[in-house]
Amino acid sequence: MAKSSTGLEENIAGLLCYVLGWITGLIFFLIEKDSKFVKFHAMQSIITFGGILVISLVLQVIPFIGWALGVLLSVLAVVLWIVLMVKAYQGEKFKLPVVGDLAEKWSA
Repeated sequence: MAKSSTGLEENIAGLLCYVLGWITGLIFFLIEKDSKFVKFHAMQSIITFGGILVISLVLQVIPFIGWALGVLLSVLAVVLWIVLMVKAYQGEKFKLPVVGDLAEKWSA
């Protein structure tokens, strides 16, 4: 893998885009100048984990069923978080359905 404008290897920077969810995604999206790979993963992180945060906040105000769905969403988020970090580290531009297309379009 080539180096990104951050000085890190692209796969390392791509992995780091997911470490703290949308926060590190936003940081890398703002500081990365050259690498389309890193910008894609940063934007996918922002959309995915920002969306999960909003949905979980909405679910918290719904008694019982919302809380149960919130727990399931949390488990899904952790699994997704791990898969996305592994795929980025492997140098793969792994696109989630819908979110991946948006990330690709908005990171160009």
